Amino acid sequence: MKLAGVGDNVVDHYRDLGWMFPGGQALNVAVYAHRFGVSAAYLGALGDDVAGRHVLGAIRAEGLDTTRLRVVHGPNAFAEVALEDGNREFVGGDAGVSMIRLEQADLDYLAGFDLLHSSESSYLEDQLHLLARVGHLSFDFSVRRDPAYIEPLLPHVEIAEFSLSDLDDAAAEAWLERIHGLGPRLVLATRGAADALLFDGHRVWRQPSVPTDLIDSLGAGDAFIARFLVGVLREEPYDRSLASAAATASATCGAYGAFGHGTAAFPPITPAPDASVASPTVRRT
Repeated sequence: MKLAGVGDNVVDHYRDLGWMFPGGQALNVAVYAHRFGVSAAYLGALGDDVAGRHVLGAIRAEGLDTTRLRVVHGPNAFAEVALEDGNREFVGGDAGVSMIRLEQADLDYLAGFDLLHSSESSYLEDQLHLLARVGHLSFDFSVRRDPAYIEPLLPHVEIAEFSLSDLDDAAAEAWLERIHGLGPRLVLATRGAADALLFDGHRVWRQPSVPTDLIDSLGAGDAFIARFLVGVLREEPYDRSLASAAATASATCGAYGAFGHGTAAFPPITPAPDASVASPTVRRT
């Protein structure tokens, strides 16, 4: 069983702590999947600055396959994080050099994986059809629900994930059923402290959250998604995968950063003078 995270990475800069941690949705999912016993790789672009070198060290420490990883001259992507009673809020950031164009060698490499995972924060929307041609595709839409954004992408996605913490049960279930009708085989919704939901075209599966001593909620949703995807690869019953995913998400809230490897944020993380022209603001939701 092999999973590849394709797309975004960042350093999450905790402005109140003065520390930075590696993160990014595609990278987080790959790291967690590997921790759960799946062979995992990360394909994306790192900067050659202090932040990028820190992320690279964390990726190597986690044992991910980095065959198609790029290190690009310029600033690594970063997100500014504020914590309020353990709940993370993204208050700024920059995409740096993280955006990539997939090459044929990348696609040939990815064809050897059982599942590919990407996200709305990876800026790969115009290349999703290429990923879908070479493998089964999971995609985290996060809070994006604009039909003009999601509807062209859904036919390429086999497993779609959404964050629906603002919707009640009835509205969330209706959303999952609507999305399923547009192409994905499975539609998963994480909802913070409310029940996570899964729709497989036949029934809605519900998973209550697991109580936690909240230190930092960053990464909890990614951990949930990763553990669920590992269950799909292992052909586990959905109720077992969802229960394990909830427990994993709860445990993730007990430490700072998505998956650890914190270090002092020195020198200060700031975009390059022309970064606003070179790349858009990093998407973290």
